[in-house]
Amino acid sequence: MMIKSSTLDVPFQTAFTNGDQAGVADLPIAKGGAGAGFGPHELLEAALATCLVMTARMYAEKHQLPLASASCEVRIDRSAVESVVLAYVLSVEGDLTTEQKQQIQEAAARCPVARTLTGQINLQTTI
Repeated sequence: MMIKSSTLDVPFQTAFTNGDQAGVADLPIAKGGAGAGFGPHELLEAALATCLVMTARMYAEKHQLPLASASCEVRIDRSAVESVVLAYVLSVEGDLTTEQKQQIQEAAARCPVARTLTGQINLQTTI
């Protein structure tokens, strides 16, 4: 599936869709936007956070582990020159042993978005 995005009538607001779902991105007010949507970096953080949580849930269900809930916080750290760190905390709740929690954490760390972001990425434009 491909994501398509296009400008809206409000400066910096951008609509995006995959053909079935749609959303709006915007810049924060401090950067000239209206703050009426997620910023581009927030969408990147959200992609990783949601994939980690979904993968934790899928792993727990597949292995019949008593995961009650999972939540994740992701933050982009761009403070180092030429290096970006996506720092995250994945929390898992339920009647889980320490070993089961570790298994879920390790499985989630290999989620598809994490693998994409840690692999070699090339941007290709078509004119």
